[in-house]
Amino acid sequence: MTRLQLPFSCIAPDVDEGILANELPQETALRLAQLKAKKIAISHPNALIIGCDQVATLDNTQLGKPMNHVNATQQLRMMRGREVIFHSALCLYNATTGNMQAEVVPYLVQFRDLSDAQIESYLLKEQPYHCAGSAKSEGLGIAMIEKMTGEDPNALIGLPLIKLVSMLKNENITVL
Repeated sequence: MTRLQLPFSCIAPDVDEGILANELPQETALRLAQLKAKKIAISHPNALIIGCDQVATLDNTQLGKPMNHVNATQQLRMMRGREVIFHSALCLYNATTGNMQAEVVPYLVQFRDLSDAQIESYLLKEQPYHCAGSAKSEGLGIAMIEKMTGEDPNALIGLPLIKLVSMLKNENITVL
């Protein structure tokens, strides 16, 4: 958000990020982004709220936030040498009018075929335990990536700025 040079505050909503039965990864991400925005709207009824969530998938299996070193190690071992899809959901909710715009922006990441030692080194240095797929491309995690493909590289970090600019325009907010 700093890149867009707009005033903002960050508030972390307390929501259950569990996956619902038979829910597709993009549906999970979209539902959670909307839920987060609506939760913040309760205490900020006159705000324009951005809700985000990201779900990583490997072979149609959702990879959540690992939350600890052991789980992150397992995720990265499964992902090495493979392509992972990151589904980054964005929701812009006008709490005053009730207007909601929401969309999922996918991003494909081809991981390098990393050794166990490389994975361990990365995890000890970056500790990405609260990131979908255990990787932070905005940090040292970029060294684990062989190739990235998608509409908006910001989506991989978790906030699709290109789509957000369009959504803001629909709310009569121009960035430039």
